[in-house]
Parts: sequence; C-alpha cells; structure tokens
Amino acid sequence: MDKGKNATVFMKSSNNKIYMELKDIIREHALQFLPAKSLLRCRGVCRDWKYLIATPFFVHNQSYSFRNLSGFFSQSSTSEPSFISLNPIAYGVPDPSLSFLPEPVDIRSSSNGLLCCQGHSGYNPYYICNPATKHWHKLPKPNNDHGSDPAVVLIFEPSILNFAAEYKLVCAFPSELDGYEFEIYSSCDKSWKTSGEIFLGNLKILPRSGVYMNGIVYWAGRNNRILAFDLSAERSQIHNGHGTLGVMDGKFCTASILRQNLSVQLLSNAYANTMQMYSNIKAWESHLFTLDRSVFAEGYPEEVSLLVNDTVILRKGKALYSYNLKTKETKHLGNESDDGKRRVVPYVNSLVDI
Repeated sequence: MDKGKNATVFMKSSNNKIYMELKDIIREHALQFLPAKSLLRCRGVCRDWKYLIATPFFVHNQSYSFRNLSGFFSQSSTSEPSFISLNPIAYGVPDPSLSFLPEPVDIRSSSNGLLCCQGHSGYNPYYICNPATKHWHKLPKPNNDHGSDPAVVLIFEPSILNFAAEYKLVCAFPSELDGYEFEIYSSCDKSWKTSGEIFLGNLKILPRSGVYMNGIVYWAGRNNRILAFDLSAERSQIHNGHGTLGVMDGKFCTASILRQNLSVQLLSNAYANTMQMYSNIKAWESHLFTLDRSVFAEGYPEEVSLLVNDTVILRKGKALYSYNLKTKETKHLGNESDDGKRRVVPYVNSLVDI
C-alpha cells in the first residue's frame, strides 16, 4: 500500500520535473521567436513568463530574432490607417488606426517593426512609432522642405549588440539645382544632416516607392529608371528598371505582372553602372512565376503592391491577394474600401522599444 503511494508521488514528481524543464526550454529558446501579439497572450501562462516578456533584455532579443512579414498597413489619401494581417491569430496590433499618436497621420514608411508617420499640423512632423506597443517619438523639424508628399525611407536594422533601437530616416527632396538632394535623420545624433551629394538629372521619383537594402536606398522613377543612394558613401546613381520595388533573397528587386506571370528582376550587382563599358557581369537576374488564374476572380492581378522576401501582395481591382514565392500558395486577404486606391506598407510584429 505504501509502495503504491510512493510510486504515485514519484510519478507526479517526475512529471512536474519534465513539465518544468519543457517550460524552461520554451522560455529560454522559443519565446523570443514569437510575434508581439502571440507574446501578449503568453503573458497569461504564468508569472515568470509575464515578467520575462516585459524585461528590456527579452524585448531586445525578440526584436532581433523575429523578422517575419506579419501583414501590412493600408491607407488612402482620405482614410485613416488600417491593418491587414497575414495570420490574424498570430499577428496583430491593438490600435490599427494609430489613434494613440497625438494627431491624425499619414503612414510614410516602415522597417522591422517601426513605422514612420507624418502629422497634418504645424510643420507636418514625422513620428516614429511601434504600433504593437503604442510607443512613439516625434522627430525635430528637418532643415529642408521635403514637400507635401515626401520620399522618405525608414531604416532600422536590429543588432544583437545594440539595446537601443538605432534608426535613420532618409529623404530625397527636390533640389533648386534641378535634381535631388538627400537629408538624413539619425536617432543616435537626434538631428538632421543634409548630404553633400546632389543628383543632377531629368528624373521624377515616386515619393512612396522607397526601399532599403544592403546599405542603399532605392526610389522608383518615371521612364523605367531607379534612383539609388548609397548611405555610407553618400553617392547616388541611376539604374534602369521598372515595376514595384522590393526585397528578395537579401537583394533589391523589382516585380511586375507580365500576362499570366509574376516577373521578378533581382539586382545581382548594385554597382553595375559604375563598371567599365562592355563588362560581362550582368546587373539583373530574371525570375518568372506562373500564377493560377482560377484563384483570382475573372482574370489575373493587375499590379504588384508589395514584395518582401517570399511574400508578394497582388492587387486585382479592389481585391488583395498574398502569393508565396516558395509554396506557390495564393490567398485572398480581403477587399479595399471605396475611398480611393490605398498604399500598402509592410509590417513586422515586433516588440522593439524606442
């Protein structure tokens, strides 16, 4: 009789030991790879997890470890922002309209969990915010006039060595010399700096087309041209190319619809235009993906709205679809409202603190 009781106690103790070990493994090696929405639910599992997820060290590790595209913010010129999640169970933000900011805003750019928004009052200030935590920071007034629809690109590259979120905001603005100049805000310096570089040439860039990759900012221009600005060298150059600008396989790319196909052009050499004439090195690699017409209502998509790594957002009329370049899976995400064509901005569901 006593032996049976002791066996039961031993089994319970053994199970508790296994449970505790598994819980510790999840806490130490898995939690940091989860998105912000999932982590907010995990706080209810136990007191240890609740305190852990709130620590600056964990927040830093999560912002470095989790980089998956979680969805995108959508906004037209006449509407407030909204958020469309690629997985509503795992990814989400508490206030998609960004009403926690001190004034109504237009979303301008995003990078690894941070959004750059612009207010409507005064000097139209820029706000950098994390919509998952509702934390925000107002930037000082730029030294130059960026215009009513500024061509800004937010750059935030999480580093395991830097606990503070160090970011930059780069704006290409029209120069009085008939070209473009570049102004850069640094969160480290907490100030704006105008680059000495001036791009001279007959080029009109599309303000909300900017993409950053491998130290270079790119903007789409008219007449199938792309303006590139190297941040470290502070030098600009022109590439030939057309389509929506994006990122794939760690490289800059363009994407467009070509009949029943999705055409992706990957920039294999960012400095091809600086090479000597008749060089055999190719600047672009071509990739073609055949789309399944049966997934789309009456024909193929009309344009590419977004391309980030393996995920492409396609638009047909008011309908938005996601297409996975690896699995070839297509999903209908929803329809846009009737208040005008919306621009989509990618978002990573990160806890990054600013």
